[in-house]
Amino acid sequence: QVQLVESGGGLVQAGGSLRLSCAASGRTFSSRTMGWFRQAPGKEREFVAAISWGTSRTYYVDSVKGRFTISRDNAKSTLYLQMNSLRPEDTAVYYCAAAPAYRTGRDQPGEYDYWGQGTQVTVSS
Repeated sequence: QVQLVESGGGLVQAGGSLRLSCAASGRTFSSRTMGWFRQAPGKEREFVAAISWGTSRTYYVDSVKGRFTISRDNAKSTLYLQMNSLRPEDTAVYYCAAAPAYRTGRDQPGEYDYWGQGTQVTVSS
């Protein structure tokens, strides 16, 4: 079992920054691809970014490239999402997710088997 707890959300003005964190329980964090997804009201859950286990290769949805940075600290079992130049359309509940150990999950929710409870990010114009 893996428990994921997000933190760092809040209210920020357009152009501002936030850093989300996701603390993971268990001893398998370093062997799991980790991802961030978001869901706005009335919309489907959307992939934001992922970071692979091993090489820490990163992947982003086009709308956040150059603004968001995903990273991980395996020693702390923590995933991060640095969000800069925030826009009102980034407003959503942000979820972190963990893929099965040693699997190559990326941008599909079905590729992840553990999810956090979510943290609200609101960007005002």
